[in-house]
Amino acid sequence: MPTLTAALRPWAPHLHPGTWAVLVAGAVAVGLGHRRLHHRAAHPVPWTGGERARFAVALGVSGLALGWPLADLAAHWSLTALVTQRVLLVLAVAPLLLLGLPYDVVQWLTRPAPVDALLTRLARPVTAVVVVTVVAVASMAPPLVAAQAASPWARAALDVAAVAAGLVLWLPVLGRVPGLVRPRPVARVGYLVVQAVVPAFLSFVYILAARPFYPAFAGAHAAIGLRALNDQQVAGFVSKLGFLAVLLPAAAVVLSRTRESDERFGPDDPLVWADVERHFERLDRQGARDPGSGDPTGTVPPPGGAPPPEPGDDGPARRTDAP
Repeated sequence: MPTLTAALRPWAPHLHPGTWAVLVAGAVAVGLGHRRLHHRAAHPVPWTGGERARFAVALGVSGLALGWPLADLAAHWSLTALVTQRVLLVLAVAPLLLLGLPYDVVQWLTRPAPVDALLTRLARPVTAVVVVTVVAVASMAPPLVAAQAASPWARAALDVAAVAAGLVLWLPVLGRVPGLVRPRPVARVGYLVVQAVVPAFLSFVYILAARPFYPAFAGAHAAIGLRALNDQQVAGFVSKLGFLAVLLPAAAVVLSRTRESDERFGPDDPLVWADVERHFERLDRQGARDPGSGDPTGTVPPPGGAPPPEPGDDGPARRTDAP
């Protein structure tokens, strides 16, 4: 937590040792977890160079968003800094984590039944839009902004909530969780367009407001040379343009890759062994809850209608076609 002197000086350096300790500990835990799972697996899944690079960039952007000077300005001085921090966490850190974590770690983290059931619900586009909007709006409520300015614990909780909301936003698009059926490509494009517009509607309130809403940022002029009201208006533009600048190009990428996939392989996502395995785990859990509901032949096809693989055919280990 910054000292009183640092809190009174907008650009006073602060190392944020707790933030860096958490990031380093997380990186070590992921690396060791992958190593252990890799050694124990009958069919180990490598952590590719591209995934490692994306994971490293996710950690670097996290450090930028949660370290000096952005975190200090976001906590005490500027709504624009706070909105920029949230945009980085939701639109950069979250997708880079989804794409950069080792796939065996993703499988292990999402295998418990409660987690799998929760993610299945959150990956529905309507649910994802509602969750992201609620978190985005509620986290910017003046009482919560005041709380994050006063307490490092409240600040940390809201940062975690922002990353979690970002993961929910990208779940229906990136296809990195085994057994989650992504919407059709056209539906993904429409979903991204909706996410670019709906959660950031608060930006219009900031831009059009006649007075500032956040007493915590009353001293914005001392930090960034803008009055509190102007700082609030700039924050509105950053929020709206940030979502549009990331999600609309992502929608264009989905559309372009869809056309290439249609020409080469057909319109559907490929079914991989991890999806089949997760589907049968769900059947086992369902059979344990209701012994009469199981499939007596053991040949119920996995989501998407594709037949199960032949015995001994492990198939590809994971999806590689995100987004």
